[in-house]
Amino acid sequence: MTNPRAGRMTQRRIAELAGVSQAVVSLVLNGKADEASRIPAETSARVMKVIRDTQYTVDPAARRLAGAGNEIIGVFTYEPAFPTEAQDFYTPLLAGIEAEAEALGCDLLMFTSAPVHDGRRVLLHQNNRLRLSDGCLLLGLAMEAGELERLVDDGFPFVAVGRRDVPGVPYVGLDYVTPTAALVRQAAEAGHHRLTYLHLDSAGESVLDRQRGVREGADTADVEVALRTVTSADLTADLVDELLRGGTTAVVVESAEHAETLWQVATNLGLEVPRDLSMVVLSEHARPRPESPEFTRLRPLRSLLGARSLQLLSRLLHDPGLPEDERRVLIDCETVAGDTLRPPKASGRTRDAPRAARDQRP
Repeated sequence: MTNPRAGRMTQRRIAELAGVSQAVVSLVLNGKADEASRIPAETSARVMKVIRDTQYTVDPAARRLAGAGNEIIGVFTYEPAFPTEAQDFYTPLLAGIEAEAEALGCDLLMFTSAPVHDGRRVLLHQNNRLRLSDGCLLLGLAMEAGELERLVDDGFPFVAVGRRDVPGVPYVGLDYVTPTAALVRQAAEAGHHRLTYLHLDSAGESVLDRQRGVREGADTADVEVALRTVTSADLTADLVDELLRGGTTAVVVESAEHAETLWQVATNLGLEVPRDLSMVVLSEHARPRPESPEFTRLRPLRSLLGARSLQLLSRLLHDPGLPEDERRVLIDCETVAGDTLRPPKASGRTRDAPRAARDQRP
């Protein structure tokens, strides 16, 4: 008896083994057998048995040309997802996406061949393979508005992970404004009247939303807050010294990684957090250092964000006419009380003490 798996399996060979026409095989493979009432259920079952027995794999490009879905979802990140410094941001997102993909029974295809221009990946280039997927999830702190506009105009199904200002872009984002404002008011209620906000140098919507929350919280609590852009290189003893000399009693830090570094710098100076300087953090480290304190912080639910983003994309694929107000979703963030916010000292350390502590180090 001839092995049905011998040689390259084609739809024509499937049709021969099942005793049907190639057109019937195509309808069954593309999930359209029910639409053609002339194909009996037992015929469809016979075709599917041959497909299973031969382990025939459908060409995804051919399915797309036939107008059928592949149950393949693309994932594109505007920044590299796997370097160490990016893992804390992307790992929970991708974990949520992966878990939801398993629940929906679809596969994920990560697009990694995108060229890099001016340090950023380009999604829509001449060799892009977006059309192999049924739709795509877009991840990144900042996204190219022109590319988002083209995707909207082309009608290609996609969802941006994170709030976007570009009209017509479907997204699932995190509400950073409300909990950020609440944390600033909490600091004011604890007696802090001079705060400094240390934030990233970015025009991404999530960065701007946190800034808006800081301003709203400061305005409603009637406290003074200074906004300052910082990089990792800026987190030095000189910065801590400058903050304390300027009267700052609490810092609000956007990046959890920056917060851990700043805490370590303050500790090396002989300062205690929160006794000498309170800290509020607007993100959460997926793998905090064992020695780090329990920061008073905002907790972005990134795994839920990833899962809900794929849920929305699935809805769009099944209902392209989904109402506009259901295409844009914001998820609440949690806050964690932590141990790094408490009232400022009534009589604090002298203004020269931080520098003196630094000078005493071996």
